[in-house]
Amino acid sequence: MDESKLSPNYLIPSWPLVLTCPANLIHAAAHLAPIEYLALASHGLESGQMDSGSTEVLVDAGSFRLYNDGHVERLDGVDHVPAGFDADTGVTSKDVVIDAVTGVAARLYLPDIQAAAGRSDGTAITKLPIVVFFHGGYFIVGSAGSPRYHRYVNSLAARARAIAVSVDYRLAPEHPLPAAYDDSWLTLNWAASGSADPWLSEHGDLGRVFLAGLSAGGNIAHNMAIDAGLTGLRAPARIEGAILLHPSFCGEQRMEAEAEEHWASVKKRWAVICPGARGGLDDPRMNPTAAGAPSLAALACERMLVTAASEDPRMPRDRAYYEAVVSSGWGGSVEWFVSEGEGHGFFIDEPGGSEAAALMERVVGFVTRH
Repeated sequence: MDESKLSPNYLIPSWPLVLTCPANLIHAAAHLAPIEYLALASHGLESGQMDSGSTEVLVDAGSFRLYNDGHVERLDGVDHVPAGFDADTGVTSKDVVIDAVTGVAARLYLPDIQAAAGRSDGTAITKLPIVVFFHGGYFIVGSAGSPRYHRYVNSLAARARAIAVSVDYRLAPEHPLPAAYDDSWLTLNWAASGSADPWLSEHGDLGRVFLAGLSAGGNIAHNMAIDAGLTGLRAPARIEGAILLHPSFCGEQRMEAEAEEHWASVKKRWAVICPGARGGLDDPRMNPTAAGAPSLAALACERMLVTAASEDPRMPRDRAYYEAVVSSGWGGSVEWFVSEGEGHGFFIDEPGGSEAAALMERVVGFVTRH
């Protein structure tokens, strides 16, 4: 992707607000440290509130309301927790700015090095796999600093004994797609360079890079694997695997098993957050099996895990994606895992249940397997 096309605006709100985006605020805030930036952004946006009662709600997803004039009211996924040491997992995290112009950032996670390497005598440390994680939230809500994602990535880094890079991509509709894809591609290449941060250069194994994401983040993980296969990374890193957790896909033609209400909601939302889509929901970024989409045989990873939940309306699309990968001629191996009796992204908010534990075990096993 052409980095010159990245938008100079970046916004992650920290409190539930009805949002407009003063351009002078965004440009100034993009040059601040992540925590300072979030505080300034939310303060400035309070003065730019819109009257949500004056427009029609196009999509009400519970965590946000998207209005027909293109603005959004975020009701959930806006809380932010700082990086630092997590006593429960022994993982340390920190925020880094990837691009000072756009403000694109990431949160890095480093497990206890001695424990991760299985050593207690101070001898040579084995380098650790790198997991690049893309959070969910319809491309509209969430951040690397959201408590639910911070908790999940802390746990994943500790359990999988991996360095994690959680991408803070810009959110729609203030920053329409492909902004999130551009930011994710930029951050993936940054991480794959191995020299951008001492945690990665000293402890990361560039021969064992994994892509992982939930919902919209699973969609991004797929697109990053396709882009890497078509154009190659700018660094000699090896993408060993991709983990698609309840990925968000759709298409212009509703599947028979696909709930009509869900399909209609996705269609309305996609038209707003990706106004330049080619073919509407049949844009290859949303429908990887559409006519004219890049062949799935181009996937850059060597292994893939596709997961779904039996009560998730996205499951029919996720299964169709898995079957398309199987029949694509791709040379890698793909696995399918279903959480029975659960809904979309259940494990993020309810990590203590038996199904969440089983899913985490499967994900960890996928990363640690050689």
